[in-house]
Amino acid sequence: MTYNKDVLVIGAGAVGTAIARELSKFRLEVMVVDKNDDVGGDASKSCSSCCSTESTVAPFTLESKIAQSSRPLFYHLCEDLDIPIHYCGSITPALNEYQLSQIPAMLEKAFNNGVYDAEYLTHDELMELEPNLNPENLGGVYNPRDAQISQFMLVIAQAENAAENGVEFLLDAPVTGMDVKNGKIEAVHTPKGDIKAKWVINAAGLYCDEIARMVDECDFTVHPRKGQFFVLSKDTPVKVSHTILSIPEKNTRGTLVIPTVDGNILVGPTAEDIVDKTDKKTTAEGLKKVTEMAHSLVPGLRMEDTITQFVGLRPAREPEGYNILVSEKVKGYVGISGIRSSGLTCSLGIAKYTIHEMQKAGLELKRKDGFISKRRGIVKFSDKTDAEKQKLIEGNSLYGKIICRCEQITEAEIVEAIHRPVGAKTIDAVKRRVRAGMGRCQGGFCSPLVIEILARELGCDPEDIRKRSGASFMLER
Repeated sequence: MTYNKDVLVIGAGAVGTAIARELSKFRLEVMVVDKNDDVGGDASKSCSSCCSTESTVAPFTLESKIAQSSRPLFYHLCEDLDIPIHYCGSITPALNEYQLSQIPAMLEKAFNNGVYDAEYLTHDELMELEPNLNPENLGGVYNPRDAQISQFMLVIAQAENAAENGVEFLLDAPVTGMDVKNGKIEAVHTPKGDIKAKWVINAAGLYCDEIARMVDECDFTVHPRKGQFFVLSKDTPVKVSHTILSIPEKNTRGTLVIPTVDGNILVGPTAEDIVDKTDKKTTAEGLKKVTEMAHSLVPGLRMEDTITQFVGLRPAREPEGYNILVSEKVKGYVGISGIRSSGLTCSLGIAKYTIHEMQKAGLELKRKDGFISKRRGIVKFSDKTDAEKQKLIEGNSLYGKIICRCEQITEAEIVEAIHRPVGAKTIDAVKRRVRAGMGRCQGGFCSPLVIEILARELGCDPEDIRKRSGASFMLER
């Protein structure tokens, strides 16, 4: 099968879906292709979920420029697309004299990035804001506008909205090659068919170098930077109300203690440069390092309340730095690389910037009539009052069937997650949309029931249901 499109976006992470949604405002035929079974990419769905001010990025760079324009865009996007975001602010405490000496440089960097409200607070002021903070702190930096977002819903909501506006998503479809002739991409090959497009945007994140080599536009390398995380249960007794950060290091913001939008505490990550782009294994050494750093920030954290650990892989570029290339050698090729720790925060700005650069290079943008700017999220049964729950059940009896006991997720929510635009096809895709399986038992009770619902709604055998991409079948075939 051959698809004919105006624009092809390779990669359905935060950057790819933001670009797709922005392009869907115009009279263009757009397709997003991804090797995974679901949107979310690799790095985007396993990051620290920070939607931060640009105070920690290198000033006067492309990253800084984009960060300053991107962060304010989230307010309206989250409102329009019903995306959970928590404006909790952040605290970076100094735990010794050396760290205290770094604070003036941190504040100067923030000021140079236009973050004028970052400020130094004394020990007593920090303890008043965050009583569980290490009482030995010597003061620190307070950033009132830092926020936490649902990284899953940021991507899913934009993908759903883009699809409602005509964007086609081709998933489980890795790009295997490209035909380039006379300085132009004639076809992009996937196992599900070839795609012919006037413009090809490489937003493949961890794999962007491999895509770039297909068109001979790769003067860089990408390697994974592994970050290991803990997720603590919602009922852990020692919590924080702000994101707590350690003093940043060269390659990382350091360890964070994060109050997520869903009520869990997220702790991590490490920053380990590795080679294998598929290495998502946690290690005793890495988790021990996270635990030690987290306890130095919040000594009372109960790591025994961990319900799961996971690994995120950030695409570290050499040479480092944001790079958005509109190729002069291969007509219509756009390469995006170097998008690392700030990628989630900068994704909306990257989309705007990239499309603007494409327009300067000849992309014709004509605003379409009837663009759908709003999206309604899936009703969260557990948040409703008893009267509201009863009304939902009267309208749809599936709201009366609790599938995930830990998170109180109903069958109605799971069915809707499956049938929405770019709907869930796997266990993990359901989990990211409605949190079935994200509670203390981690799917031990609800997974068999979710398999039954997926098989029924997708019209397939239970043996065909996977946990995620690849051959991760849940039942013996």
